[in-house]
Amino acid sequence: MLVQKLSWIILLLFLCQHEAKRTLICEGGSAFLSCDLGFIKVLEANYGRTDYTTCVSGRPANEISNKHCFQETSLHTMSARCDGRKSCSVPAVNSVFSDPCRGTFKYLDVSYDCIPAKRSVTCENTQSVIVCDTGVISVYHANYGRRDLVTCPHKLAKSPNCYSPQTRSLRSRCNGRKSCQLNASNSVYTDPCNGVIKYLEVMYSCI
Repeated sequence: MLVQKLSWIILLLFLCQHEAKRTLICEGGSAFLSCDLGFIKVLEANYGRTDYTTCVSGRPANEISNKHCFQETSLHTMSARCDGRKSCSVPAVNSVFSDPCRGTFKYLDVSYDCIPAKRSVTCENTQSVIVCDTGVISVYHANYGRRDLVTCPHKLAKSPNCYSPQTRSLRSRCNGRKSCQLNASNSVYTDPCNGVIKYLEVMYSCI
């Protein structure tokens, strides 16, 4: 518990010293997030509408009159797709976020930062170990699934949209330790997408 609190304190201190990046894209477009240094950490996200002025060009009044349109799962969706990656592209469409307010023309508003962290990838049915020579492990993000078609290449790498967040599980197992063994297996995490070869992706720091 102490290690987890320390990890969040360190992360908050880092974020306070760096101005967050912001991406805003109208419904139907795609939000592109990228980090030249470090890895993406999504801070805030909303797919909806919170004003009368954004993404209004050419839209009828009835489509922009609701400024209280919030999709509460937006942050979870963006984090699952982007956290721990160098770049990601997410379509601002109802099929990704579902429709929080029918008849309203929406936009995706995302704030994120680039945090200095290490990244570990363990292909399905293999094992690996993450190690901190100095300090102890603090996990920021973990996913068992597949978020692209090039990592752990395989003929069954058929979908880049396989998400099973494992951050809480990996924090419980690894935080505060000098090393931690990772097992990328359906028997450990269950199978989030049958028929797709997956990998365990972990973003962590040594604190």
